[in-house]
Amino acid sequence: MNWRTIIYVILLASLTVVKALPRSYRDTEKKTSIGQRFSQLQENHFKAIAMIMFAQYVPGGTFGRAVKMAEDVTDLAKRCAAAARDSPDCLKPLDRIFLDAICQEENLPSFTDCCAKKDPERNDCFLSLKNSSRGFVSPFERPNAEAACKNHSQHQHPFAGYFTYEVSRRHPLLYAPTILSVAIRYDEMLKNCCGSAEDPTGNPEECFRRQAPKVMKPVKEDGLRQEHTCGILKKFGERTLKALKLAQISQKFPKADFATVNKLVTDVANMHKDCCRGDMLDCMHEREEILHYVCTNQDILSSKIRKCCEKPLLQRSECIVNAENDDRPAGLSPHVREFIEDKGICDRFAQEKDMHLARFLYEYSRRHPEFSAQMLLRIGKGYEDLLKECCKAGAPENCCSRGEEELKKHIYETESVMKTSCDIYKEKGDYYFQNELLMSFTKKMPQLTSAELIKFTKQMTTIGSKCCQLSQDKLLPCAEESLDLVLGEICRRHLTDPINPGVCQCCSSSYAFRRPCMGKLETDENYVPLSLTPGLFTFHEDLCTTEEEKLQHKKQEMLVTLIKYKPHISQEQLTSVTAAFTAMRERCCREENRQACFGREGPELIKRSEKMLSA
Repeated sequence: MNWRTIIYVILLASLTVVKALPRSYRDTEKKTSIGQRFSQLQENHFKAIAMIMFAQYVPGGTFGRAVKMAEDVTDLAKRCAAAARDSPDCLKPLDRIFLDAICQEENLPSFTDCCAKKDPERNDCFLSLKNSSRGFVSPFERPNAEAACKNHSQHQHPFAGYFTYEVSRRHPLLYAPTILSVAIRYDEMLKNCCGSAEDPTGNPEECFRRQAPKVMKPVKEDGLRQEHTCGILKKFGERTLKALKLAQISQKFPKADFATVNKLVTDVANMHKDCCRGDMLDCMHEREEILHYVCTNQDILSSKIRKCCEKPLLQRSECIVNAENDDRPAGLSPHVREFIEDKGICDRFAQEKDMHLARFLYEYSRRHPEFSAQMLLRIGKGYEDLLKECCKAGAPENCCSRGEEELKKHIYETESVMKTSCDIYKEKGDYYFQNELLMSFTKKMPQLTSAELIKFTKQMTTIGSKCCQLSQDKLLPCAEESLDLVLGEICRRHLTDPINPGVCQCCSSSYAFRRPCMGKLETDENYVPLSLTPGLFTFHEDLCTTEEEKLQHKKQEMLVTLIKYKPHISQEQLTSVTAAFTAMRERCCREENRQACFGREGPELIKRSEKMLSA
């Protein structure tokens, strides 16, 4: 059976795929054997997951090697299921069998050190390598449409299997069912775009160009979310991740009691720890257990997830995450004054600090779906700081009463920032709003490349277009939680290649206050501006393009360079330089020899602009 068929079968099968997944070697005494797992999963399920795991563990290998290792392990599993279940090889934990298979392969020198260790140290070593392999392989390029269609029509190449392998090796921590579902979409795209030998489509390349981004969207979005969550866990620790999940789950399921929400928070945090370590089997198993718990306890959790729980497993998790928050219980006051006015709060804070703070965050979050999770964490931190101060010996009797006033002030400031940003977006539109962001972020982070600055500000502009049209009660969760993903990406960029001390402070000090910290950053005064060299500003006839998107991109590249050259440029100076550039462009684009005109007028523009900027 070829790999295309295998991928189809695994997705169309029942939920036993994940329910039967084994736990890691840490739970060896509770696990059934590889033969029993093979019987539960069936051959196609087992082989597809094995291939993903090998591709993720050995991203520098070949497709053929990943397939061979997957088939070898599957053959062992088949033998163990048939008759040899008492063989020592059949009694090994599945994780160990996978690593043994890798260590038996020749010409894999990068794994020599890991293979010399004993479990569980060997497993930890492999997981460390898996984490460090992200970015090792170049991004997956869309294949040549003609060649892909030829392979597809002749069935000469197991394309769904090959695609699965290529995505897996580029995303060593990505959830396996996500990869499998994208492989199916990719195969469907081939069918749609390639047609048949008797009835070929008119333009496969155009079809690929149009459909490929939609096909790859889950890989990009799930991968970004996973990297983001793992980044929070790695930088700020389990306590911060649990607080974030507590706020989000309390908003999602406001009718659930604290014990139920706390159980879900613990389970979700444990799942993320395994997913972020690269323990794919544990990650898949725990996610399925959480989904099973949520869907079998809808009556105490939410009335909004019934349709999600009826969906196939692959679609269920995303559906629940994106489902509406359940309705708040009737009569639930918006205030939690008992956490301020109760005379026993200092005793409770002293006796069970984290649990008391968790109860406050739970009660406040379930009452306020209109706040972002990050804002709720800031409110929780403000409450903690208030108790630390007011529970000291000698603190004024009415010390806690000022907490409500400070809370109102923070809420007002946060909502004002978002409202102001949306007002600017609505006034200026996508392009000019992005230009405002480009000027701001180039001054804050001039060490970033033009491409990075344009990418990040484009993402922020997309947030404006998505969130600023929403009602006031949905604006803040949409805007700040989306912006948090972009800021997380900037901070991960900073970890790999430090930007500047200001960004370092914002990325390191507090997760909850990361967005306000970035907002308060000003021009990096330690940055040495670019020198005015002959090649700093160049003008070519491609500025006469009629494709507005390309022209805007070129103008934004020049804007970034201008800010890096003159970080303290005033708005008046910028307006003058922009007007002079626009006049030159229009004049040269009307001439017959455009390049000669730019060659003549460009240096003159730079001289005039230098005078304007020196004034």
